[in-house]
Amino acid sequence: MFFNSLVNKALQRYWRISRGLTLGAQGLVLGEDRSILLVRHTYRSGWHFPGGGVERHETTEQALARELKEETGIILTGPVDLFGLYANFRVFPSDHVALYVVRHWEQPHSPRPNHEIAEQAFFGRDALPPDLSAGTHRRILEVLDGEPRGVMW
Repeated sequence: MFFNSLVNKALQRYWRISRGLTLGAQGLVLGEDRSILLVRHTYRSGWHFPGGGVERHETTEQALARELKEETGIILTGPVDLFGLYANFRVFPSDHVALYVVRHWEQPHSPRPNHEIAEQAFFGRDALPPDLSAGTHRRILEVLDGEPRGVMW
């Protein structure tokens, strides 16, 4: 855990210097019962949507598909819906997150916990974990309850 934290901080400093803008893609994966897939990382606290950074020569949808498969074993089986683009300046000065709603998917297998993902689980709308990240909670309210959309993650 400590080593992962040091590596993560070093990479963040490098990205701040080498990139003028960082972009991530996250997915609000809905189960048939409207449950929500969340992940708990090894390097930050709380529960979050699965997702990650967009690499060079990769679209946000490609990044989302790659991250979902790597982190959760989810494979997209249909189109995803871009819900919004959010500024996440608390992480990086020019960081943005594209949020997709994922309704068409399959999960042939669930990866074991690893150096990045400690745990994954589906949660019912009325049984969300108490340590849900604030940005994730706001997006759930926007997508599922029709709350007004914000611009900041």
